[in-house]
Amino acid sequence: MTTAQDGVRVEPSAKRVRVYLGGRAVADSSRPLLVWENPYYPTYYFPADDVDRDLLTPDGETARSPERGDAEVFTVKVGPTAAPGAAQHYAASPVEELKGHFRFDWEAMDSWFEEDEEIFVHVRSPHTRIDVLPSSRHIRVEIDGVTIAETRSARLLFETGLPTRYYVPQTHVRMDLLERSDTVTRCPYKGTARYWSIRVGDRLHTDLAWSYPTPLPESQKAAGLIAFYKVDIYVDGVLHVDPKRR
Repeated sequence: MTTAQDGVRVEPSAKRVRVYLGGRAVADSSRPLLVWENPYYPTYYFPADDVDRDLLTPDGETARSPERGDAEVFTVKVGPTAAPGAAQHYAASPVEELKGHFRFDWEAMDSWFEEDEEIFVHVRSPHTRIDVLPSSRHIRVEIDGVTIAETRSARLLFETGLPTRYYVPQTHVRMDLLERSDTVTRCPYKGTARYWSIRVGDRLHTDLAWSYPTPLPESQKAAGLIAFYKVDIYVDGVLHVDPKRR
């Protein structure tokens, strides 16, 4: 059941979720809550009984949220490894479902697991879906009047709430115009992306192309293909308008 109170959306999760620091499970729960603190993705909250309280030391501070109320702040410490202020306990939240639950700072912890699969970047929303579909539509990518890629063998990646991305086989891309970048980004649904900049004439367009060499399972069909943004993409001769360019 989904509930929303004072602008906070809460859903129960059926997944077993574990949080580790210094090789120890700080929290291990088969009844965590998914809490949307922002509109884009949730955060896990854990019942107090599923948290190893021996690893937590009160900081003597209070974290205040206008929606979630006041939370007691704790340092999480496992042997020599310490994460100051990384845990918050909502003993008396105005949101009924959050009472007695702990929240852990994502970045401060070493690793997070849903069942036995490690998750990265942030908690995955159960309402986000990835579909990668083969398409024979004519895709042409252009920048500064120069065609960078052209294909009828693209894979279209549909991700909930985001623009369609057109992934093109490298053999259909002007790789002579692409220069490898040091930029790396990570996505909890797709994996780790590597980037290229595009050089047209004397102008270098930074980080406009990317690829997932070894994507996560739901995005495997896009493995090794190249996508573009902030460029002109024509789909069956019609200019595709990328909202990120506005």
